[in-house]
Amino acid sequence: MTLTACGSNTSSNDKSDSASGGGGDTVGVILPETASSARWESFDKPMLQQALRAEGFDADVQNAQGDVQKFTTLADGMIAKGVKVLIIASINSEVGSAVASKAKKAGIPTIDYDRLNLGGSSDYYVSFDNVKVGELQGQALADALKSKPGAEVIEIEGAPTDNNATLFHQGQQNILKPLYDAGTLKLVRSQAIDGWDNQKGGTTFEQILTGNGGKVDGVVAANDGLAGAVITVLKKNGLNGKVPVTGQDATADGLKAVLRGDQYMTVFKPILGEAQAAAKLAAALAKGDKAAADALAVSVSQDPKGKREVKSVLLQPQTVTRAEVKVVTDAGFVKAADICGGDLAAACTELGIR
Repeated sequence: MTLTACGSNTSSNDKSDSASGGGGDTVGVILPETASSARWESFDKPMLQQALRAEGFDADVQNAQGDVQKFTTLADGMIAKGVKVLIIASINSEVGSAVASKAKKAGIPTIDYDRLNLGGSSDYYVSFDNVKVGELQGQALADALKSKPGAEVIEIEGAPTDNNATLFHQGQQNILKPLYDAGTLKLVRSQAIDGWDNQKGGTTFEQILTGNGGKVDGVVAANDGLAGAVITVLKKNGLNGKVPVTGQDATADGLKAVLRGDQYMTVFKPILGEAQAAAKLAAALAKGDKAAADALAVSVSQDPKGKREVKSVLLQPQTVTRAEVKVVTDAGFVKAADICGGDLAAACTELGIR
């Protein structure tokens, strides 16, 4: 199966949380929040609606806004309504697993979307190779610091309750730990940020930076939101553009920071491909066609808490430095008009972004 990112990241026709596919069966989707990343509402929501409509479904796409109780309430409503399939991008594994268990009792198949629920019961999982995401971040930072032996690194990681954050960190360490062990790089501190809270991430980074005498040579930031918070602190200290910072999600703000030179890289994850894979899996499960679902989910993800293997669709991420920003706009993931205004017009012209 080939999945590509194309089309717009927004839809002017999506005026409500529910999108009609022509009166067919309904697939329920619950997204986690909007505070930590623009991706959930700007990208995932319209792309899931589009992909589910293409498979003939009505799409009921809701966002829990980081509220575990709201996540549960939304799920209860969808289960009571009798959705054919439930796609869940959970706030944490506990609520995701509880929702999947309720759906299973009601005879509704569930798909873990983007985040695997540890100890859960969903039979299928759609995401990216999240260890690879971390490896791309670690390798980019290592490349940026290769001329600075002993460079001091601060790591600002995602939520400890998010399995993806664990996998990102694992991938980063696959690259960076040998360099720390060899003394090529020096780890000042690695800190997970509860809830992927950008404000908390910035405050934590500032405290670590101050405690290290205001010195840092490179920053691992787990996503573009945390990277933005880090960059705000770096600006206060006159260090922005001098200290490479990683990111993830290829958001408009992240790409603008990359173009300005304040952020060294982001990771492009073609979410339309993720949405299409989830929709195709939902179509197979709605028909009870396990063979078709298995033919799509050819990878396996480990659930150490549940001691199980979960059949998965794992898409490949891509490093985006300044030179690769055009890849993201050419794919229609972010519009050139959203990143090329004002002080960035010349940079976009230079890089052929139009």
